[in-house]
Amino acid sequence: MKKTLIIGASPDPSRYAYKAAHMLTRFNHEIINVGIKRGEVAGVEIEAPGEIHNDVDTVTLYIGPALQAQYHDYILDTKPKRVIFNPGTENYELEKLLNAHGIEPVEACTLVLLSTGQY
Repeated sequence: MKKTLIIGASPDPSRYAYKAAHMLTRFNHEIINVGIKRGEVAGVEIEAPGEIHNDVDTVTLYIGPALQAQYHDYILDTKPKRVIFNPGTENYELEKLLNAHGIEPVEACTLVLLSTGQY
């Protein structure tokens, strides 16, 4: 299973980050919810970015490029194997930075990857 850090986690059931958290846990992937909203999703509290989790396989992004810059160091310090850019989060500059640090950028939808067995 792939421990996944969700950036942009939200307790709002209409948000894709919420749906992804529930689907990830249904597929037995451990999640870490990170965001600015307080609450919990799929039984896991949403935490502010700060604590570095070094055992993360995947970061999945649910924040747009304008907000991503403040997370660059956090993502790099986490040292995931890959970062998934969900639709609307694509960011060439961040992808270039990730490549330079040996982290695979993936432009895809977490929900589709999970539902098609490609996660």
